[in-house]
Amino acid sequence: MPKKVLTRFCKNGIPNGLVVKFLNLLTAKMTYSDNFLAEIFESVKTIAMVGASPNWVRPSHFAMKYLQRKRFRVIPVNPSVEEKSILGEKTYPNLTSIPENFEMVDIFRNSDAASSITDDAIELAKLKGIKVVWMQLDVQNDEAASRAEKAGLKVVMNRCPKIEFARLYGELNWSGVNTNIISAKRPRLKSWA
Repeated sequence: MPKKVLTRFCKNGIPNGLVVKFLNLLTAKMTYSDNFLAEIFESVKTIAMVGASPNWVRPSHFAMKYLQRKRFRVIPVNPSVEEKSILGEKTYPNLTSIPENFEMVDIFRNSDAASSITDDAIELAKLKGIKVVWMQLDVQNDEAASRAEKAGLKVVMNRCPKIEFARLYGELNWSGVNTNIISAKRPRLKSWA
Protein backbone atom coordinates (compact mmCIF):
# COMPACT_ATOMS: atom_id res chain seq x y z
CA MET A 1 0.00 0.00 0.00
CA PRO A 2 1.49 3.40 -0.96
CA LYS A 3 2.71 5.67 1.84
CA LYS A 4 0.44 8.48 0.63
CA VAL A 5 -2.65 6.33 1.23
CA LEU A 6 -1.42 5.32 4.70
CA THR A 7 -0.83 8.96 5.59
CA ARG A 8 -4.38 9.73 4.51
CA PHE A 9 -5.69 6.96 6.79
CA CYS A 10 -3.79 8.38 9.73
CA LYS A 11 -5.10 11.89 9.04
CA ASN A 12 -8.64 10.49 8.97
CA GLY A 13 -8.37 9.44 12.58
CA ILE A 14 -7.26 5.81 12.43
CA PRO A 15 -4.67 5.32 15.19
CA ASN A 16 -1.16 4.42 14.06
CA GLY A 17 -1.42 1.08 15.89
CA LEU A 18 -4.26 -0.03 13.62
CA VAL A 19 -2.33 0.99 10.52
CA VAL A 20 0.70 -0.99 11.69
CA LYS A 21 -1.49 -4.01 12.44
CA PHE A 22 -3.08 -3.70 8.99
CA LEU A 23 0.36 -3.53 7.34
CA ASN A 24 1.50 -6.60 9.26
CA LEU A 25 -1.52 -8.50 7.98
CA LEU A 26 -0.84 -7.39 4.40
CA THR A 27 2.82 -8.36 4.46
CA ALA A 28 2.46 -11.63 6.36
CA LYS A 29 2.81 -14.87 4.42
CA MET A 30 -0.64 -16.04 5.43
CA THR A 31 -2.29 -16.74 2.12
CA TYR A 32 -4.03 -20.08 1.98
CA SER A 33 -5.57 -21.57 -1.12
CA ASP A 34 -9.17 -22.66 -1.04
CA ASN A 35 -8.00 -26.20 -1.81
CA PHE A 36 -5.66 -26.17 1.19
CA LEU A 37 -8.47 -25.06 3.53
CA ALA A 38 -11.00 -27.46 1.98
CA GLU A 39 -8.57 -30.38 2.46
CA ILE A 40 -8.35 -29.47 6.12
CA PHE A 41 -12.12 -29.36 6.54
CA GLU A 42 -12.52 -32.69 4.71
CA SER A 43 -9.87 -34.45 6.81
CA VAL A 44 -10.91 -33.12 10.24
CA LYS A 45 -13.72 -34.62 12.30
CA THR A 46 -12.77 -33.57 15.83
CA ILE A 47 -11.41 -30.19 16.94
CA ALA A 48 -9.87 -29.27 20.29
CA MET A 49 -10.77 -25.60 20.81
CA VAL A 50 -8.32 -23.98 23.22
CA GLY A 51 -9.95 -20.93 24.80
CA ALA A 52 -13.55 -22.06 24.32
CA SER A 53 -15.96 -20.01 26.42
CA PRO A 54 -19.30 -20.85 28.04
CA ASN A 55 -20.30 -17.18 27.57
CA TRP A 56 -22.68 -17.14 24.59
CA VAL A 57 -21.54 -13.68 23.43
CA ARG A 58 -17.88 -14.66 23.08
CA PRO A 59 -16.61 -15.42 19.55
CA SER A 60 -15.24 -18.81 20.65
CA HIS A 61 -18.69 -19.89 21.85
CA PHE A 62 -20.30 -18.83 18.59
CA ALA A 63 -17.59 -20.53 16.49
CA MET A 64 -17.89 -23.73 18.54
CA LYS A 65 -21.66 -23.82 18.14
CA TYR A 66 -21.40 -23.23 14.39
CA LEU A 67 -18.76 -25.94 13.88
CA GLN A 68 -20.82 -28.42 15.89
CA ARG A 69 -23.75 -27.79 13.55
CA LYS A 70 -21.49 -28.49 10.58
CA ARG A 71 -20.70 -32.08 11.62
CA PHE A 72 -17.54 -31.37 13.65
CA ARG A 73 -17.09 -32.55 17.19
CA VAL A 74 -15.56 -29.69 19.15
CA ILE A 75 -13.86 -30.43 22.47
CA PRO A 76 -13.56 -27.29 24.65
CA VAL A 77 -10.23 -26.65 26.37
CA ASN A 78 -10.21 -23.99 29.07
CA PRO A 79 -8.59 -24.38 32.51
CA SER A 80 -10.50 -21.45 34.00
CA VAL A 81 -13.98 -22.71 33.15
CA GLU A 82 -15.77 -24.00 36.24
CA GLU A 83 -18.61 -25.58 34.28
CA LYS A 84 -18.23 -29.25 33.51
CA SER A 85 -19.27 -28.77 29.88
CA ILE A 86 -19.74 -26.22 27.11
CA LEU A 87 -22.44 -26.85 24.51
CA GLY A 88 -22.80 -30.44 25.65
CA GLU A 89 -19.08 -31.30 25.52
CA LYS A 90 -16.95 -31.95 28.59
CA THR A 91 -14.36 -29.21 29.18
CA TYR A 92 -10.70 -30.09 29.69
CA PRO A 93 -7.96 -27.95 31.27
CA ASN A 94 -5.36 -28.66 28.53
CA LEU A 95 -4.71 -30.73 25.42
CA THR A 96 -2.91 -33.53 27.27
CA SER A 97 -5.95 -34.25 29.44
CA ILE A 98 -8.23 -35.03 26.48
CA PRO A 99 -8.59 -38.82 26.34
CA GLU A 100 -9.90 -39.01 22.75
CA ASN A 101 -8.10 -38.35 19.48
CA PHE A 102 -8.58 -35.06 17.63
CA GLU A 103 -7.23 -33.91 14.28
CA MET A 104 -7.14 -30.15 14.78
CA VAL A 105 -6.20 -27.68 17.51
CA ASP A 106 -8.08 -24.37 17.18
CA ILE A 107 -6.33 -21.65 19.21
CA PHE A 108 -8.61 -18.93 20.62
CA ARG A 109 -5.83 -17.35 22.70
CA ASN A 110 -3.35 -14.54 22.10
CA SER A 111 -0.29 -14.90 19.86
CA ASP A 112 2.10 -15.38 22.78
CA ALA A 113 0.02 -18.22 24.26
CA ALA A 114 -0.11 -19.86 20.82
CA SER A 115 3.55 -20.84 21.18
CA SER A 116 3.15 -23.23 24.12
CA ILE A 117 -0.18 -24.55 22.81
CA THR A 118 1.47 -25.31 19.46
CA ASP A 119 4.33 -27.07 21.26
CA ASP A 120 1.78 -29.22 23.11
CA ALA A 121 0.11 -30.04 19.78
CA ILE A 122 3.45 -31.04 18.24
CA GLU A 123 4.22 -33.25 21.24
CA LEU A 124 0.80 -34.95 21.07
CA ALA A 125 0.53 -35.15 17.26
CA LYS A 126 1.40 -38.81 16.82
CA LEU A 127 -0.40 -39.97 19.95
CA LYS A 128 -3.66 -38.07 19.27
CA GLY A 129 -3.62 -37.92 15.46
CA ILE A 130 -3.26 -34.12 15.27
CA LYS A 131 -2.82 -32.88 11.69
CA VAL A 132 -3.62 -29.16 11.93
CA VAL A 133 -2.85 -26.19 14.17
CA TRP A 134 -5.32 -23.37 13.44
CA MET A 135 -4.74 -19.94 14.98
CA GLN A 136 -7.80 -17.72 15.10
CA LEU A 137 -8.26 -14.20 13.78
CA ASP A 138 -5.57 -11.84 15.06
CA VAL A 139 -3.44 -14.76 16.30
CA GLN A 140 -0.09 -15.09 14.56
CA ASN A 141 3.06 -16.73 15.85
CA ASP A 142 5.51 -17.36 13.03
CA GLU A 143 8.04 -19.23 15.19
CA ALA A 144 5.38 -21.63 16.50
CA ALA A 145 4.03 -22.11 12.98
CA SER A 146 7.50 -22.92 11.69
CA ARG A 147 8.01 -25.54 14.43
CA ALA A 148 4.63 -27.12 13.66
CA GLU A 149 5.30 -27.25 9.92
CA LYS A 150 8.71 -28.83 10.54
CA ALA A 151 6.90 -31.47 12.62
CA GLY A 152 4.64 -32.21 9.63
CA LEU A 153 1.52 -30.34 10.77
CA LYS A 154 -0.53 -28.01 8.60
CA VAL A 155 -0.79 -24.50 10.00
CA VAL A 156 -3.34 -21.75 9.46
CA MET A 157 -2.91 -18.35 11.12
CA ASN A 158 -5.16 -15.31 11.45
CA ARG A 159 -8.23 -17.06 10.08
CA CYS A 160 -11.46 -18.30 11.62
CA PRO A 161 -12.59 -21.82 10.68
CA LYS A 162 -16.23 -20.73 11.02
CA ILE A 163 -15.75 -17.92 8.50
CA GLU A 164 -13.59 -19.97 6.13
CA PHE A 165 -15.99 -22.94 6.21
CA ALA A 166 -18.96 -20.66 5.51
CA ARG A 167 -17.08 -18.88 2.72
CA LEU A 168 -15.93 -22.10 1.04
CA TYR A 169 -19.30 -23.83 1.23
CA GLY A 170 -21.43 -20.87 0.15
CA GLU A 171 -23.04 -19.91 3.43
CA LEU A 172 -22.07 -16.25 3.60
CA ASN A 173 -24.10 -13.49 1.95
CA TRP A 174 -23.25 -9.80 1.70
CA SER A 175 -24.09 -9.20 5.36
CA GLY A 176 -21.96 -12.11 6.59
CA VAL A 177 -24.77 -14.37 7.80
CA ASN A 178 -26.56 -17.36 6.38
CA THR A 179 -30.09 -16.41 5.36
CA ASN A 180 -30.89 -19.67 3.50
CA ILE A 181 -31.88 -17.48 0.54
CA ILE A 182 -29.75 -17.55 -2.59
CA SER A 183 -29.89 -14.11 -4.15
CA ALA A 184 -27.64 -11.35 -5.42
CA LYS A 185 -30.16 -8.73 -4.35
CA ARG A 186 -29.96 -7.03 -0.99
CA PRO A 187 -33.09 -7.47 1.10
CA ARG A 188 -35.41 -4.49 1.37
CA LEU A 189 -35.89 -3.03 4.80
CA LYS A 190 -39.43 -2.79 6.09
CA SER A 191 -40.85 0.68 6.45
CA TRP A 192 -42.04 1.41 9.97
CA ALA A 193 -44.04 4.49 9.01
